[in-house]
Amino acid sequence: MQDPQKLIQRFKSRVHVLDGGLATELEKRGHDISGKLWSAQVLLDDPGAIEQLHYDYLKAGADIIITSSYQLTFQGMKEAGYTHEQAEDAFHRSVEVAVKARERYLSELDEDPPEDRKPLIAASIGPYGAYLADGSEYTANYGSANSFEALQAFHRERMEFLAKTEADYFALETIPTIFEGISCLAIAGDLNELPVMLTFSCRDGTHLCSGHPMSHVSEVVNQGTFWFLVGVGMNCTAPRHIVSLLNEIAARETAPMVVYPNSGEDWD
Repeated sequence: MQDPQKLIQRFKSRVHVLDGGLATELEKRGHDISGKLWSAQVLLDDPGAIEQLHYDYLKAGADIIITSSYQLTFQGMKEAGYTHEQAEDAFHRSVEVAVKARERYLSELDEDPPEDRKPLIAASIGPYGAYLADGSEYTANYGSANSFEALQAFHRERMEFLAKTEADYFALETIPTIFEGISCLAIAGDLNELPVMLTFSCRDGTHLCSGHPMSHVSEVVNQGTFWFLVGVGMNCTAPRHIVSLLNEIAARETAPMVVYPNSGEDWD
């Protein structure tokens, strides 16, 4: 993975464009993502489709592509009938297809871009709620798992595995509770302080889905302890809340801000 300070400097130097939705675009292309593994099932069954989608987003102007590992967990793969080795292969493949897409895109350019203009690959880490597949990434109803220790135990193995790949940094996405965000940052710190982009799911213009104020979260995650935090913000949040949430973050000295809201629709 890349040096956190270099990534922070790069992100502060200009706006970077993330890719678009992975699952929604796969659905548009005719893939079934209705199972518990969601878009990760397409990675297992048709990795070429994921590679093509990454490539298409790069061609469309994305500076960053996020891997299809959001829904991948060792626990979830086991429950779906896969072995531990098959789960490891899936994690590796999620980055491999992104790397192939980037190499293909770069090979078609007239000249190599400077290092700070090459597309980045973010290794997606979904929340515990994504593994539960019951919508709790938007409610933070984790039960007994809503503790620092339990969430560290859940996330550690896959973060350790993805740390060994060619991804440039971790993307911790749709995190509904401060306990989960801090637990993952602590793991990244244990792994030689690897770079992390941390985005929360929020229920309104000032609070995470767990009810924690965004202002408090911003204070906590931007302590010097987590100097390797290369971006903080929100995703899978209604567009009408974004400006207020960004103001909550901007009121304090922060890592570069990240935002990729949803469409604003409500789901029952």
